[in-house]
Amino acid sequence: MNIPSSMRAIEITAPGAPDVLKAGTRPTPAPGPGEVLIKVAAAGVNRPDVAQRQGRYPPPPGVTDIPGLEVAGTVVAAGSNVSQWKAGDEVCALVAGGGYAEYCPAPAPQCMPVPKGLSMAEAASLPETFFTVWVNVFDRGRLGPGESLLVQGGSSGIGVAAIQMAKAFGNKVFATAGSEQKCAACVALGADRAINYKTEDFVEVIRQETLGRGVDVILDMVGGDYIEREMKCLAEEGRLCMIASLGGAKGTLVIPELTRRRLTVTGSTLRPRPVEFKGAVARSLRDKVWPLIESGRIKPVVYRTLPFEQAAAAHALMESGEHIGKIVLTLG
Repeated sequence: MNIPSSMRAIEITAPGAPDVLKAGTRPTPAPGPGEVLIKVAAAGVNRPDVAQRQGRYPPPPGVTDIPGLEVAGTVVAAGSNVSQWKAGDEVCALVAGGGYAEYCPAPAPQCMPVPKGLSMAEAASLPETFFTVWVNVFDRGRLGPGESLLVQGGSSGIGVAAIQMAKAFGNKVFATAGSEQKCAACVALGADRAINYKTEDFVEVIRQETLGRGVDVILDMVGGDYIEREMKCLAEEGRLCMIASLGGAKGTLVIPELTRRRLTVTGSTLRPRPVEFKGAVARSLRDKVWPLIESGRIKPVVYRTLPFEQAAAAHALMESGEHIGKIVLTLG
């Protein structure tokens, strides 16, 4: 395939508000050993992109400063030691950066086929959130058959993935959201009960709904003063899985509560993990989740697609909190 020497990319011109995102020109990268080069059709927008733009989440050493952690498109070249993908394959991929560009290299193990029946924009909405949910809810959180899950921020990109995945595996799901419209969306996606955190106390609702037992796993992106309240929501042997701290970086851990009921508090970030780890997650998703997507039991939730050049508007939309599900940039 004819690959140009330069490409359009969205650059962070300085740390700051959404308008620091500007379209620029960069040399087209070449795939390294074990990598493929993807001609990007769509790129998902995620909270870590916003944090990077604000100067709060720098890319790992050796990773491009171009934002974007997930893409969908067509493989146009493969580096050495790549046998599973070839030019012309349509894939979606988790990347450590570089998604907001016409071409993006991706480690071959972190690529997955575009699920049958999905558009490129829908496929681009999957990797970052589905990897995150799998690692935290099912791997670290060990959500098992017959157990229950509370998703904080159920209408977010992470939230809509967690609700659907847990429901598809037969778990009882609770979710919090900040409006009646968002709560209704959570229920439509499979939540057994959605809790409007602005008008209801999620601790009391969980106590009533579980007859005082509590939930087995909580997926939390809020942190702060939620932590002490969440511990009251957990059943014995419950697991609190932290993935972000939108509500504050520090919280209170009540140790007697932790020890008496044998609770587990765990956390993780995905971006700096090695390719081998992410490749194993990709294999789990292909094996256990991709069939559910292709059968229609799990559906991508894309709130809005915007042209690549409107990355600043996409970030402003994300920061507004208006969206339900994912925001995706498309490249014509």
